[in-house]
Amino acid sequence: MPIAVRLKLSLLMFLQYFIWGTWYVTMGPYLNETLKFSGPQQGLAYGATALAAIVSPFFVGMVADRFFATEKILAVLHLVGGLLLFYVSTLDSFSTFYPVLLIYTLCYMPTLALANSLSFRQMKDPGKEFPGIRVLGTIGWIVAGYAIAVLGFGTSAGMFQAAAAASIALGLYSFALPHTPPTSVGHAVTMRDILGLDALALMKERSFLIFVLGSFLICIPLQFYYGLAGTFLSEIGVANVSSKMTLGQWSEIGFMLLMPFFFVRLGVKWMLIVGMIAWTVRYTLFALGDAGAGMWMLYVGILLHGICYDFFFVTGQIYVDKKAPAHLRGAAQGFIAFVTLGVGMFIGSLVFGPVVDAYKLVDASGVVSHTWSAIWVFPAAAALLVLVLFAAMFNDRVATEAK
Repeated sequence: MPIAVRLKLSLLMFLQYFIWGTWYVTMGPYLNETLKFSGPQQGLAYGATALAAIVSPFFVGMVADRFFATEKILAVLHLVGGLLLFYVSTLDSFSTFYPVLLIYTLCYMPTLALANSLSFRQMKDPGKEFPGIRVLGTIGWIVAGYAIAVLGFGTSAGMFQAAAAASIALGLYSFALPHTPPTSVGHAVTMRDILGLDALALMKERSFLIFVLGSFLICIPLQFYYGLAGTFLSEIGVANVSSKMTLGQWSEIGFMLLMPFFFVRLGVKWMLIVGMIAWTVRYTLFALGDAGAGMWMLYVGILLHGICYDFFFVTGQIYVDKKAPAHLRGAAQGFIAFVTLGVGMFIGSLVFGPVVDAYKLVDASGVVSHTWSAIWVFPAAAALLVLVLFAAMFNDRVATEAK
C-alpha cells in the first residue's frame, strides 16, 4: 500500500474513534450529575448506539453499497452528525435530548462499517495490513479521553461540542479519502443478505448455537460497564475519569498483541471462558473498591478491559471465521454483530436503568448518590451465570480440528 494511502486511512481511523471516545465514556456522569436524568433515561441514552447498530446494516446494505461512493457517504454522515452533536450540547430535557442523540447515532454507527470497508478496498492483504491501521482508532479513543480530562469537559456539554468539531473535521477530510465506488450496483440486495440470515444454517450445530446464545446473554451484563462505569467513578470522587478509563484501551492494545500466544495455548473455548471470568472479576472489584484504599481494585477492574474485550469479542470473531464456510463468513460476522452489539447491548441498556434507580439515595439537601456495591452485584452474578452455563455446554472440538 502506498504510504500516502496508509497515512490517510490511519488518520481516518484516529478521527473515527476519537469522535466516539470524546462523548461516550463521560456521557454517563453528565447525564447523572448535570442533567439529573433518571436511571432508565440514562439506560435509553446508552441504548441509542445499540439501536443504531441494529439499523445501520440496513443502511449500509441497501444504500451505501448500491448508490454512492463510500467516502462521500462518510463525509455527509459526519458533517450532519457534527451539527447534531452541537445541537445535543444545547439540550437539557430528556424529551428533546434523547431523540436528537438517537438520530445522531443513526448517522454515526454506519460510519464504523463504512470506514472499515473503505480501508479494506485499498488493501491487497487486509489480514496483514488492517491491524496496523485499525490500532490508530484505539489510540484516537485514548487521546479523546485525555483531551476531555485536560479540557475539563467530564461533566459538561463541552464533550459534545468537542466531538462535534472532530466530526465536522472528519466530514471535510472524508472528501480527500481514496475514491471508493459502490460495490453492489445492479445487484438485488435482500433483508436476508443484510442481516446475514444465511448464517442461521450454522446454528444447526450445537456448539455454534451455544456460542451465539452465550454471546447474546453476556452482552446484557456487559452494557452495565459501558453505561455505568464513568458515572460510578465520577460519583464516588475519582478525578479525571475519562483519562483513567483510557487504561482499558491501553490494556486492549497490549492483550491484542499477546493474543496469538494465548490462542495457541488455550484454544477457543478457554479464551472465551477467560474473557467471561474477567467480566465477572471486574464487576466484583467495582463492587468492593472505592476512591480511597480500594482504588487499586478500580484500576485493576479498568485494566481488565483488554482481557474482557479481546479474549471474548476478538476470539469470537476468529471462531466465527473458522466455523463458517468461506461464502458465509461475511454473513456470519454481520449476524453476530447484530445479535451482540445490537440486540444484546440494547436489552442491557434497558436492564441497568431500573437497577440503578432501585439503589438511588437522595439526602436531605437533594444530592443524589447510589449504593454502587449493590448495583455491581447484578452484572457480576449475571456474567457468572452465563459463564457457568457456557463452560458446561460449549465444545469447540470441531473448530480446533479445523485449525
